[in-house]
Amino acid sequence: MSSATFFQIQSFLILSLMIYGVTQSKKRQKHVKIMSGAMIWDVILILQIELSRSAIDKAMEVFQSQTALKIHLFFAVSSVLLYIAMVISGLKVLKGNSGFIKKHRYLGITTLAFRILTFITSFYAASKVAL
Repeated sequence: MSSATFFQIQSFLILSLMIYGVTQSKKRQKHVKIMSGAMIWDVILILQIELSRSAIDKAMEVFQSQTALKIHLFFAVSSVLLYIAMVISGLKVLKGNSGFIKKHRYLGITTLAFRILTFITSFYAASKVAL
């Protein structure tokens, strides 16, 4: 199995875990554990890709990259930044600040949408790396 296939499988499993975690939002402790695990796993996946492909060096050449790769990098970096915002807003909700529930929900929808778009565009990015 190629490293690209291994990374794509992990990415699919992370995304599946996130979607399942969203369905568990009414069970707060379960939701927190699932979503935290998925975000941590996703960051570990990024580190795996970096260690095997020097992805950051390639990302730094973004101005020379094709448009589709730039789009993938935009969604990937934005997803990680949104994870930080999700953790911050999630901690506020856990501490009892119910005013953040609606913000956390909308932020979660945006984060999941960006993660889905990261997954979709990763097929193009993986095919370009394999060439």
